[in-house]
Amino acid sequence: MLQTILIVDDEPGNLAIMRDILADSYKLVFARDGKETLAAVLKHRPVMVLLDIGLPDIDGYALCRRIKEIDTSGMIQVIFVTGYTDVQHETAGFDAGSVDYIVKPVSRPVVRARVRAHLALVRATALEQSHHDAISMLAHAGNYNDTDTGAHIWRMAAYAGALARACGWDVERSAQLELAATMHDTGKLGIPQAILRKPGPLDEQEWVVMKTHPRIGHDILSMSEAPVFRLAAEVALRHHEKWDGSGYPDGLVGQAIPESARIVELADVFDALSMQRPYKAPWPVEKIVDYLKAGAGVHFDPELVQVFCKILPQLLVIQKTWADKASRQSSIATVDA
Repeated sequence: MLQTILIVDDEPGNLAIMRDILADSYKLVFARDGKETLAAVLKHRPVMVLLDIGLPDIDGYALCRRIKEIDTSGMIQVIFVTGYTDVQHETAGFDAGSVDYIVKPVSRPVVRARVRAHLALVRATALEQSHHDAISMLAHAGNYNDTDTGAHIWRMAAYAGALARACGWDVERSAQLELAATMHDTGKLGIPQAILRKPGPLDEQEWVVMKTHPRIGHDILSMSEAPVFRLAAEVALRHHEKWDGSGYPDGLVGQAIPESARIVELADVFDALSMQRPYKAPWPVEKIVDYLKAGAGVHFDPELVQVFCKILPQLLVIQKTWADKASRQSSIATVDA
């Protein structure tokens, strides 16, 4: 299906030129003033608007702002196509929300190249959003039958991102781990609800079943070649390994456990101990720190525990930010009720 582009100009000759340049590659819609433009945006939902500045009923800058108000998705790209060549007009165009500025008389190769480049960015943005949506759905799915739902996965992921940065991970890789961390329990999709929601301790056979969830999560997440899902698969498989080799599924020891999983496990335990649960009150920070220090070299990477203690004030800021957010949402829900 061809992508729809809306071309706005009050001169029929200019519309004809743009039709000649673009009609073989895109579905074109035309408008001659602001009123027709807004109606066309609502009716046709174009991916791009090629917009003249000097229109009879409204200037292009104001019209661009109106288009941006209508476009709640933020996906419509506006390119000004105009006879104004000075820097002031070009600057005003970008300030109004356009992504590019083409000066008349137009060049066929320039128009086609600019349109193609900006639509490629739209596709990339849409793909990135799809990744984020898929990650969010997997994160919720992995916790759907568990009792530990709510903001836990997102708050824990924020801790993991902060720990990764403090360990020297670059910004992009740390952001990937923050997303990957939310999917660490994807494998619980394969665990029976009766086990996940059992109010008391699991028996020996139930633990055998529960301990299969890291491999299930890995098998699901490793189906994708996308870096964030590859990292999530690694985390899912190894987030229950312990530094001394007493973890599962493979009893890995020390640095044989991927650093990604060591970070997520520490972040997960910290958040779990900080949370109100049906069977316990939140632990005080001092008690949590003592517990993590006692587990250094046994459950946790001892150097990572040191990093945790060093950036604890930063982690507590993250914790407070999420608590404030939850409080605001609770207040809104109470008012709505």
